Amino acid sequence: MVLVAVAFALPQWRGQQWSRQLYAAAAPIFGIWGPHIGWGTGPAIAIAVLVVVLGPQAARRLSWGRLLTVAWLTSVAWTFALAMIDGWQVGFAGRLTRQHEYLWEVGGVRDIGVMLRGFSSRILDFRPDSWTTHVAGHPPGALLTFVLLDRIGLRGGAWAAWLCVLVGGSAVAAVAVALDALGAADRARAVLPLLVLAPAAVWVGVSADGFFAGVTAWAVALLAVATRQRAGWPGVALASGLLFGYGLYLNYGLTCMAIPAAAVLLARGFRPMLPALLGVALVAGAFTAAGFSWLDGYHLVVQRYYQGIASERPYSYWVWGNLAATVCAVGLATTAALPEVVRGLSLPALRWWRTGTAEPPDRQPGTGIAAALGPQRAREIPAAADRLRVADIAAAPGSPPVVGIAEPSRRGQGGGFAEALGRWRAVVDPAALLAAAGLVAIAAADLSGLSKAETERIWLPFDVWLLAATALLPRRAARWWLVTQAVAALLLNHLLATNW
Repeated sequence: MVLVAVAFALPQWRGQQWSRQLYAAAAPIFGIWGPHIGWGTGPAIAIAVLVVVLGPQAARRLSWGRLLTVAWLTSVAWTFALAMIDGWQVGFAGRLTRQHEYLWEVGGVRDIGVMLRGFSSRILDFRPDSWTTHVAGHPPGALLTFVLLDRIGLRGGAWAAWLCVLVGGSAVAAVAVALDALGAADRARAVLPLLVLAPAAVWVGVSADGFFAGVTAWAVALLAVATRQRAGWPGVALASGLLFGYGLYLNYGLTCMAIPAAAVLLARGFRPMLPALLGVALVAGAFTAAGFSWLDGYHLVVQRYYQGIASERPYSYWVWGNLAATVCAVGLATTAALPEVVRGLSLPALRWWRTGTAEPPDRQPGTGIAAALGPQRAREIPAAADRLRVADIAAAPGSPPVVGIAEPSRRGQGGGFAEALGRWRAVVDPAALLAAAGLVAIAAADLSGLSKAETERIWLPFDVWLLAATALLPRRAARWWLVTQAVAALLLNHLLATNW
């Protein structure tokens, strides 16, 4: 709260001459101050009330498939209602048709092959044929998506907006699917209402970054499903890789999605990595064969970035102002859960040099994970893990020191780290792991200096994983946090006229 308050107050205190260099009239949010209500106000409030009252109960009682469908449709309705606060044309149908947006260039693409081969030559600014801002700032996959949408007859801003909202809204289901696949079914159910009412929905409706978030969320979710290694898992991993590859050609910054992917593999096993990498390679190979070089495009985009207002926006403000904007997008419920994220990572279990004072317990019923950690901690980890010996989880937080359970390993003898990794996998909380991965991706993007402002929109693909932290909040306080998230979204959309 202090971070957000200071980020909003500092530009007012420093004065107009200094704040003008921020190029964000409502810094740290990209928009202008303009209190208003609209056609979406009533429906948005009604949806928020329904989710607060019925959401936690529905998350516990509905069947899994039905719950995912209801969560997705509710997310779409919530996002659409928030957009309609600004009206049909301004808030929805006209958002993607403005001069700096993708649809501005769609009509000029007569030949897709020619567009791909000549794409990089039009990235730099101040040329007669320079791409518009958003097209130049991204690989051609984003423009290609809207061109194909136009080719199949779904023309205009409304159809493009629906694509962003429908795919972006599905990210809530993708996060839950990933948690369930990683063995945290209870976490998956608990997090869905909080994902639905996340303030990030303000920017999912309708920006192309909402679409990017949905695509990459399913890439991570499918990778998590593949780690189960059930029938057909190589195909699922390949599909995950295709989506990751597609993401790389939607936004250069989505290379940071390798961090959530690595977290999933580290937690459950690396066998799906090869099929996933094959999927990425297939997409990259197709774009390269069509004439677009990703690396050439990236280097030109960096030049284009500093040809614009990024060269004037002060890094000294945005390096932390970006984080304030992120808090606005993920809500205070997410930041409140961060201490639980640290605990849920169970990092002490990764130590592979162990000492202790007690003898190992016998291999008898009741000496597994539940006995060592106690009933409260045992309920927070996959039930299947209870079949493991205490030896496999001795390093877990809160467990007693045990001698002989994990003997001190010498470098070069092998097995020490592998054993520690096995213990850690048994006790790490998947919700904490995914949230931490999202936070690391945000930190990497922030420190790069290539994201100065507008991160409430640009970092949506990372925000959806940071939002997984809300699964760790106490269940008894679920409705309070739902109210907090909903009020934040409603205030942001009613007090500010956001650019996205």
